[in-house]
Amino acid sequence: MRTTRPIVGIDLGGTNMQIGVVDGANKVVGRAKRKTKAAEGQRKVLDRIVEGVQEACRNAGLTTRSIAAIGIGAPGAIDPATGTVREAPNLRWNDVPLGKLLTRRLNKPVLVDNDVNVAVFGEHRLGAGRGASDLLGVWIGTGVGGGLIFHNRLYHGFTFTAGEIGHTVLFPGAPPGSRKVEENCSRTAVVDRILKLVRSNHPSMILDLADGDPEGIKAKTVSVAYQKGDKLTRQVVDNAAQLLGISIANVVTLLGIPRVVLGGGLTEAMGETLVALVRESVRQHVFPEVCRRVEVVGTRLDADAGVLGAALLARERLGVRSRA
Repeated sequence: MRTTRPIVGIDLGGTNMQIGVVDGANKVVGRAKRKTKAAEGQRKVLDRIVEGVQEACRNAGLTTRSIAAIGIGAPGAIDPATGTVREAPNLRWNDVPLGKLLTRRLNKPVLVDNDVNVAVFGEHRLGAGRGASDLLGVWIGTGVGGGLIFHNRLYHGFTFTAGEIGHTVLFPGAPPGSRKVEENCSRTAVVDRILKLVRSNHPSMILDLADGDPEGIKAKTVSVAYQKGDKLTRQVVDNAAQLLGISIANVVTLLGIPRVVLGGGLTEAMGETLVALVRESVRQHVFPEVCRRVEVVGTRLDADAGVLGAALLARERLGVRSRA
């Protein structure tokens, strides 16, 4: 009987890393989670990845020898042909040969791609993107990332940066640090703006929800404040959603994309509330009229999109199958 050996999928984010062992039925059978702590440096991040892989394998009742390969999605501009992280601002990495470093540490073939690319790939194969031959995915978290599927295949572009909607410029005349999509629409940007306004004496319950600790304001905190009707939170989130919708509308108009999947920590926390806001903005700003049929939907795989997508992409690209 021909079976598929387990693959480890890793979603390496700017804040957290999720690690899962994925079996031949595309089920996550062992998990581990770590804080990324990029400020501690590249070597420490790699140590945590290795420890997380070992823990996930133990939780699956396996050793690392049992896995066939590793797929990892990393933030920023990635060269998937060499497994190199060209530039990852949220990790503070430049030209890091992540694939080679992990292969050396874990003695397994490693596939590296952009973190949102692998999440969008997972949604396309198993989640909210199924059935759409062309797809845009936009992930709202520490930053804003994007990925593109064309003709049922992940599209990287000549420079491997296709889909990087978060680094497109919204306000060229604005001060540095407030010009790009992710500098205005990410969970980080939303929280920073709320806190800045709170410090300027705008009333809000959000600090109370975080027990007075600004560092304790997470995506879930924003969601709770929004649902409770906090005026300031609603103003900031609504504005971010409108701006993100405009940016997505530009891509939909340019490429004729029929479906958009939203994911990432803020989407997972706010669900259809955020998706509906972005959907309305997209449909207001696309051209021509026919583009208003675009579907804007939320993730179905949630936090597992990156783990599953990285594993599935590694299985597809590396062809790791063996006889049982």
